Amino acid sequence: MLPHLKSIPLKERISLIFLERGELDVIDGAFVLVDVNGVRTQIPVGGVACLMLEPGTRVSHAAVTLAARVGCLLVWVGEAGVRLYSSGRPGGARSDRLLYQARLALDGPARQRVVERMYEIRFGDDVPTGYTVNQLRGMEGARVKRQYENLAKKYGVRWTGRRYDASSWGSGDVPNRCLSSATACLYGICEAAVLAAGYSPAIGFIHTGKPLSFVYDIADLFKFDLVAPEAFRVAARRPTDPEQEVRLACRDAFRKNRILNRIIPVIEDVLDAGGLDVPEPPEGSLPPAIPEEDIWGP
Repeated sequence: MLPHLKSIPLKERISLIFLERGELDVIDGAFVLVDVNGVRTQIPVGGVACLMLEPGTRVSHAAVTLAARVGCLLVWVGEAGVRLYSSGRPGGARSDRLLYQARLALDGPARQRVVERMYEIRFGDDVPTGYTVNQLRGMEGARVKRQYENLAKKYGVRWTGRRYDASSWGSGDVPNRCLSSATACLYGICEAAVLAAGYSPAIGFIHTGKPLSFVYDIADLFKFDLVAPEAFRVAARRPTDPEQEVRLACRDAFRKNRILNRIIPVIEDVLDAGGLDVPEPPEGSLPPAIPEEDIWGP
């Protein structure tokens, strides 16, 4: 008898694939994208962390079922991946992890410690004592502005500030379009990691009140090390298709820096800073989409 198949560890998966203008289905046991001419392109769904579905993509019930079974996140996005419309929930948050995350967010001192740890990781220095979360947000805004200015200067890009109109994508300048495309890629794989670890994307600590608040918190820990430099590097070349070039650059950066091997340990690190005990899962509870032993690998 063949052994029971296990999910591929998240750290060993392809980070993300963008798909457009075709129908996702399961045909002859294979997960495929079928174009208007009937040509099938097989997608290794079990080896991908996140599929970004752009306009023109249709998905069958069988495809959604298989993606959920293997723990691949499906994200419906706008053209170039710059607007999130909906996303799947492969396995969802586990009750014990979700309650632990909620306790940390609702406990004032614990939340403060988590936020301070995030800032230590992000900016590489100690957080001044006595600062509230709102004060830290203000400090973050000033530092982020300087980081954008420094990257623009480094790569010789004309920079007038972070601004874009999501309802009129083409009206933005190239640097802002590159940044938006790069962060969309990062948000996709961070959401996949949050879900794979059993947590809720909505319960954030710095960001609050959004469906992906915790995803934004975690993505910010990697943004200026990975995707922001790639966005400015591409913008400096003045490409004709900046979104496509940014995607390719981010894909290569994710692979080179082994991003999927790093996100979940960072999540556990920042939550552990809260100082609350991690509860034991109740008997009979469902595991995350990718079981913990598979997340970490052998």
